[in-house]
Amino acid sequence: MEPRPPLSPFVSLIITVVIPSLVLAKGGQYSSLTPHQLLFIALAFPLTAGIYEFIRFKKADFISVFGFVSTLATGGLSLMELTNFWFAVKEATIPGLIGVFVIATAGGTKPLVYQMIYNEKVIDVPRVHTILVERQAEDQFKRLMKSTTMILAGSFFLSSFLNFTLARILLQSPSGTPAFNEELGRMTALSYPVIALPSMAVMIFALLRLVRELRKLTGLSFEEILKTEQGTVHKK
Repeated sequence: MEPRPPLSPFVSLIITVVIPSLVLAKGGQYSSLTPHQLLFIALAFPLTAGIYEFIRFKKADFISVFGFVSTLATGGLSLMELTNFWFAVKEATIPGLIGVFVIATAGGTKPLVYQMIYNEKVIDVPRVHTILVERQAEDQFKRLMKSTTMILAGSFFLSSFLNFTLARILLQSPSGTPAFNEELGRMTALSYPVIALPSMAVMIFALLRLVRELRKLTGLSFEEILKTEQGTVHKK
């Protein structure tokens, strides 16, 4: 029996980011739970998903870690009843830090860009690497990955700017009030079309550009470079 694959990025995002955000924003309206209890419930989703991924695949799930930190920051700021400016800073800080981390890890042994775009779930990495070595195109590949890193980091910096702007526009009521929770829920709902879609568009552009340049370096077709859910798509 084949092992079950990791959770898809979309499912992970729903479990670790969307559901906790809704619990924090709407939970108080439909239950008698305290803000502290709601925070613990919200944190349970990304924490459980992260533990599951770590036990099953022996590695931390990036989206689960992101969801846990984001939920902890949102809930913590709400409990401290800080001004809305700090919520906007928090919304901007996390994607901004990820962008910085993408750049900072570029020269290390495990660049984040490899985990997010150039990985064996998406690309037939062994096959591409073998041909790059055969064609002595490793230097060109390194330059390609550097430019891809900057584009990927740019998607997070764009998200950071849009997060801050959206939070400053929507969050007007004092934190901890029902009106603030309504605004937080509205911000969560709008964050996906306003923030996630542009950022996702940049990441898709980065992936397509990477594949296009890999075609030039390796001579492989689009289908031969990418993978499907069933495995590598072999040349017809």
